[in-house]
Amino acid sequence: MPQKEEQLDILLKKTQHAEFWSDAAKARVVQKEIKSLQEQLKRWESLNKQVADALELQELSSEDPSMAQEVFEWSQKLQDELESMELQKMLSGPDDGRSALLAIHPGAGGTESQDWAQMLMRMYTRFFERRGFQYDLLDDEPGDEAGIKSATFEINGDFVYGTLKSEIGVHRLVRISPFDSNARRHTSFAAVSVYPIVEDVEIVIDEKDIKVDTYRASGAGGQHINKTDSAVRMTHLPTGIVVTCQSERSQHKNRANALKLLRARVYQKHKDEEEAKQKEKEGSKLKIEWGSQIRSYTLHPYNLVKDVRTDWETSNARAVLDGDLDPFIKAFLLSGQK
Repeated sequence: MPQKEEQLDILLKKTQHAEFWSDAAKARVVQKEIKSLQEQLKRWESLNKQVADALELQELSSEDPSMAQEVFEWSQKLQDELESMELQKMLSGPDDGRSALLAIHPGAGGTESQDWAQMLMRMYTRFFERRGFQYDLLDDEPGDEAGIKSATFEINGDFVYGTLKSEIGVHRLVRISPFDSNARRHTSFAAVSVYPIVEDVEIVIDEKDIKVDTYRASGAGGQHINKTDSAVRMTHLPTGIVVTCQSERSQHKNRANALKLLRARVYQKHKDEEEAKQKEKEGSKLKIEWGSQIRSYTLHPYNLVKDVRTDWETSNARAVLDGDLDPFIKAFLLSGQK
C-alpha cells in the first residue's frame, strides 16, 4: 500500500503540469489509473477500520455473550473482503487491470447448444452484478427456436480482464434435454472468448483493410429493427477476423461498437502470436486455451461442476449457474502462481 500511495502521488503531480492535457487520450488513461489507485487505497483503509471495529466488538462480546453471533458474522464478511483483495493482488499481468469484451458462441448441436449458450449468458450477467461490474450487451443474436447464436458483452471496471481470463475456453453441459420428447441425456458445448479493451494502446487498423457490411438485425426490437439495415458486420481482411454488432438501433453506434471489438481482437491476435514465438524460442509448446475444454457442468444423473484445469469442483451447480464463479477464478489464479 505505501508503494501505491507513492505511485498515486506521482500521477497526481503529473496532472498539475500544463502540457498534461495536450494529449487527451493519455490524460484519460492517467485519470483512470488515479481513480483505480484511489479506490484500492480507500478499500484498504475501510478494511483496516472495520477490523479495528470488529476487535473492539469482540472485547465487548466477552462481557455480553449475546453479541457473539454478530461478531462471527462480521468476521466472515471481513474474511470475504480480504480474500477478494488477495485475489486482486494476483492480477499483475500487463492487461489484467483493463476492462474487457466477453463473447459466447454455441458449439455444434443446434437448439441444444444455443440454449446452453444463453444459460452461460445469464450466468455471466449474474456474476457481473455480484462483482459490481458495469456491463453492456453489444451483440445478441437469438437462436432459431431457443437460446442464442452469439452474444458479446462490454464489461467495465477494475481488473475485469484479469478476473475473466479464467473463463476463456470451451464449457461443456450434460443434462436431460428440455427439447427432447424422449427425455434423453444430451451433451452441449459453448465457447467463451475474452479480450482486453485497449483504448490506450496504439493499434493501427487501416480503413482499406476493413470490409463493412450492413444488414437487418434479427430478433426482438419492434418494427424499426426489421425495417432498417442497422446491424454491422466488419471483416479485417489481413487477419480474417469477423465481428458483428446489432444491439443498437443506430447503425453508427453499431459501427463504433464493432470497431471496438475488432481492435480488441486484432490486439489479442498479435499478442497471442508474440507469445507463441516466445514459447517456441523457449522450446515449450503453445497451449491453445480457446480450443480446450476448461469446465464441465453436469446436471444429470448428479449435480457437479468441475474445472478440468485445476480439479476444483462443487456439487452446487445451481449456485454456479447463478454466477458464483469466485472459487473457480481463485483456483485458476492460484494454479497460475504455482
